[in-house]
Amino acid sequence: MANFIANTKPTFPVLLDDAGVSYLYQARLILPTICILGPELKMLDFFQGGGKTTEVMLVRLAERKLQRKQTVIAKAISEKVVKKNPKNVKAKTIKGYAELKDGDLDEAEQTFHDLSKEEGKGEVLGKEGLSMVYAKKGQNDKALEVANEVEQEAAGRAYVHVVKGDILYSLDKKEEAEAEYKKAINKNSSETYQKAVAYNKLGRIYASQGEYEKSRSLYDQAVAIDPYYIEATSNKGVTYEKEGDWDKALEVYRKAQAIDQNDTFVAVLAKKAQEMLILEQDIEKKNRIDKLVKELADRYRGKLKTEKKIKDTWTSRPMVLSFVDFMESGGLTERDGFSMVLTTQLADQLNASGRIQVVERVLIDRLLEELNIGSSELADPATALKLGKVLAAKLISTGSIYHLPNGSLLSLRLIDTETSAIPKVVNRQLASGMSLKKDLHQLNREILTTIILNYPLQAYVVKVTGQQALLNLGSRQGVVLGTKFNVIEESKPIEYKGKKLYSEPSIVAQVEVTKVEPDFCYGNIKNQTRLVKRDDKLEENIDDLTVKTKGHVVQ
Repeated sequence: MANFIANTKPTFPVLLDDAGVSYLYQARLILPTICILGPELKMLDFFQGGGKTTEVMLVRLAERKLQRKQTVIAKAISEKVVKKNPKNVKAKTIKGYAELKDGDLDEAEQTFHDLSKEEGKGEVLGKEGLSMVYAKKGQNDKALEVANEVEQEAAGRAYVHVVKGDILYSLDKKEEAEAEYKKAINKNSSETYQKAVAYNKLGRIYASQGEYEKSRSLYDQAVAIDPYYIEATSNKGVTYEKEGDWDKALEVYRKAQAIDQNDTFVAVLAKKAQEMLILEQDIEKKNRIDKLVKELADRYRGKLKTEKKIKDTWTSRPMVLSFVDFMESGGLTERDGFSMVLTTQLADQLNASGRIQVVERVLIDRLLEELNIGSSELADPATALKLGKVLAAKLISTGSIYHLPNGSLLSLRLIDTETSAIPKVVNRQLASGMSLKKDLHQLNREILTTIILNYPLQAYVVKVTGQQALLNLGSRQGVVLGTKFNVIEESKPIEYKGKKLYSEPSIVAQVEVTKVEPDFCYGNIKNQTRLVKRDDKLEENIDDLTVKTKGHVVQ
């Protein structure tokens, strides 16, 4: 016990009987005592004794595991309780909601359906769970029908109002949705993890209206009910971020990270807040960005002439990509900042590839603020395209996110700012939580592969020494060790009836890069059919289905 206290420093008092006081009161036999500790080692639950108390303790432990999204453990514990006591409806309920969190909608439906056939509380809990299952499946009419049944049979139940609020919000009936969330927080009968969701959803509505103090109060109440509810904690940080208070935002995000270090949302939000704080302290960089933003804004407004055209149209320039905020619509998600987290995480991964340079988020935010361009205007492709050109981006990525009951539908487009061509369109349903990492990784691979295949690197031979060639392309343009180039020779066009007909260039040699500098690289010459000379053109060899990039392979 002494070691436990020294190592954990609990926030609750632990009395050690060194003087034998317990013996004076014949307290030689002490009931088994179990404490469940939560974030910051706060005591959440306290149990004494065995028998029935053990069952109560196990159910509460399963509930806590569900709150922490440890669904496998939550199901295992609840199933063990049900096996020993088939009448424990609360354990069955936890099992159903664990299946819901895992996306096993059919299993959850069966669990709640069986529960709804029981008498008394089991019927109500079963129907309540079924209403959420139907909502997740997009069967809104059935969900509302069952929710209304629960409201009639057990007027004090709160969660059905969350279900109704979610459906109404997705139908753009936001005032009616707000009313349902208010009903939910005023009802006194609900599970802990359900009541917290009600406070969080109402907080999100107030945040969307700019009422940040109100929203923070609701987020705090959600966390007071469920200390593991990281969604409300991170949402509170976003409200400070929207007010420009990066210190408080970072403080809140760090609290959220203490709850779950593997949470993708919080990791991205905390990183951004930290970068903004560093920027505020770096006066030189801040002034440089201010100057650049003013120049870009003037160029957007047409006050500055566009830069002169580059004479060398063959050599690849750095591939610059700009993300423009995605429009969010549909249902009300538990997490605020979905679009920002998505684009920030993608930008980090694409930058890490070495092939693409993504325009800094802070620069885009500052430019939009300077130009007073809102999200509705950004939905106009012409506006997004103009912004991309001003930012000197070869590609812009824009689109929309439609939030569904069981995930989010992403529609992403890559647009070439010079030709207005669309080299890539992605339509995909994204999950949330930990699985979002996989979705983002796959998106990164698709975008990277598209760019490599549609925009192969082009260079000139600067110098030839023996079997080694110096090329006028380097890491700034995306060259990495092992990049292969074809040395090409263009044939003279054939004139026919006033038209010039061009044939495919022939490959006279290959060059494999062995050393890379920022603005040039060296490579070994192979498979020559004629001697490679200065000013020969090179084009990246992308015949292989596997394209190598810095740090990983894109299939």
